[in-house]
Amino acid sequence: MGGPGEPPEGTPEGSSSGAEDEYRSVVFDESFVRAARLQEYSAHERMTDHAPAVRRRVPRHRLLTRQALALVVLLAIAFGTALYMGVRHPYGSPQARRSDDSLRMTVVPLAPRGAVPGAADARTLFEHSPAAGFETGIKGIPLPALRATAHFSESQVTAAVAIVRNYLTSSSLDPAVLAGRAIRPVRALLDADQLGQFDRSVNRPAPDGRHAPIGWLIRFDPARAVLADDQVRVLGTLRAVESDPATLEVTADGTFVYALRPRSAAHVSPQVSLFTVRRALTFRFDSDNLRVGQTRLVSSSTQAGPLSCAEDTTVRLRPLLAGQTAGPGGPAVTDPYTAATPTALCGTLSDAAQPKV
Repeated sequence: MGGPGEPPEGTPEGSSSGAEDEYRSVVFDESFVRAARLQEYSAHERMTDHAPAVRRRVPRHRLLTRQALALVVLLAIAFGTALYMGVRHPYGSPQARRSDDSLRMTVVPLAPRGAVPGAADARTLFEHSPAAGFETGIKGIPLPALRATAHFSESQVTAAVAIVRNYLTSSSLDPAVLAGRAIRPVRALLDADQLGQFDRSVNRPAPDGRHAPIGWLIRFDPARAVLADDQVRVLGTLRAVESDPATLEVTADGTFVYALRPRSAAHVSPQVSLFTVRRALTFRFDSDNLRVGQTRLVSSSTQAGPLSCAEDTTVRLRPLLAGQTAGPGGPAVTDPYTAATPTALCGTLSDAAQPKV
């Protein structure tokens, strides 16, 4: 009989090197073990989980393939969602929202019925005019009650109103702008999309309702008149509303009263007269405008007098001064202290709008 490690008939003939010689060329290294599809559970695992002796292992390259496939699917879903939101965004693109945001303007001169009243100083005229109770400067247009809207916070509404007050100050009260020496304070507050229209209005003005400098700002002909008092009298209101989920709209309605005197040196003690401008303006804002402190002026209505209806008000205002008269005005008598909407291409300045001196 053979020993305990041998077959019953003994070692087969030709196998003198032993069974181990047959597998001597096989190397069971670590990579071979890891690549095996079957893995034997440990004794502890078999005792606790009642698992079979072996378990099937998933090849690592399959795991990597599945992870890559999942990542590709997630990226495709994210890209599709972004594309859908870009096409279906309820607010639309800024370009689409601003397609109709060019400025539309009207300028109506108001001619006096008789000679323009004058006085030796501005204080006397203001005290005897409808502007007697007006504040000086932008204080005459106080902040309204500010509340958040459905899509704009209270801080955004406050910022919009502040920008409008800055615009009114620059375009209606800045002495350099009023004298025609500067436009930058006004231009700097406008949305970039409106700069082309603004620049054309200044450089190539036209009476087409879109390209008159007076639609953007107030300025007098420096050869005709200069300010006799830098303290312009002002009374106005502001109102902020949300016109759509992406647009905040602010309307400004203000009356500005200027004390003017002739430029000519021939007048040793020239008399002072008053000039009244009623401005009704509409501004629009989106979130980008509020972030950079700019606005879009989309509507401008200006009534100004005393002026002659024969004067061109496209480029600058050429006021009638103390003692001067104008030809017949328009068919409607207009009081810029009470009427915000122009009634004709040229109107007659109401006597009630003139100082009683």
